Amino acid sequence: MGTALSAPSALPREGNASRAQEVHRLRSEIARMQRRRSDVPFLPLDPALEGLLPDPGLRVGSSYSLSPSPSLLGALLAAPSQKGSWCAIIGMPTIGVEAMAGFGVELERLILVPDPGPRWLTVATALSEVIPLIAVHPRSRVADADIARLNARLRDRGCTLLVTAPWPQSEATIRVEETEWHGLGTGWGLLADRTVTLRASGRRHEAPSRVRVRMPTSLGHVDAAPAPLRPVAPLPVPVPQVVTAESGSWAVAG
Repeated sequence: MGTALSAPSALPREGNASRAQEVHRLRSEIARMQRRRSDVPFLPLDPALEGLLPDPGLRVGSSYSLSPSPSLLGALLAAPSQKGSWCAIIGMPTIGVEAMAGFGVELERLILVPDPGPRWLTVATALSEVIPLIAVHPRSRVADADIARLNARLRDRGCTLLVTAPWPQSEATIRVEETEWHGLGTGWGLLADRTVTLRASGRRHEAPSRVRVRMPTSLGHVDAAPAPLRPVAPLPVPVPQVVTAESGSWAVAG
């Protein structure tokens, strides 16, 4: 299971001394299992998402705006988690932990803050000191100055932020489009998997990019979608031929 933190336990209290103690506590909990700063400029992506972003992965120290899709979130968290990165999910009390595990997220390195209330930004800022990948669902509007300070903190600490809402100065916006569920017949059957188109746009994109994936598959993870079948034009139907006898010779009448 992931590590669940209540909002007060993840929040720095008033005063610089208390805030420093809180940050030190969070660092101590994770430092024994992972070095804080990354030696690489990108967090990895699942191979099924290749081509979605102009970079080979999520850019360290940047923020991304996402559709509020648990499947998309799981697909983006899985590869970094499997490579040893700690992840945090803030402000999503209904997130399915089993579904995250199905996508490949390592629950031993997942911190949950289900309901931080209006202090979600403070929680995200505190955790950015120690967690390299954070997903957050904003619960209130944020002043531009606060967003600028958080973005500066992300760059300084090497933390990547996934926001399930529009977010100013984001590296890219990733949206789920063209959803198609499979498995149901005419009034019967079970949902087996879902095919979607992921669309990414941003300042590093010359044009929006799209990838077609199965998300989730019947096993719960993400995978490349098979190429759609092209419609085949029907073959021309030959005209029936009739054999007749004319003047003692054979002829074919069309």
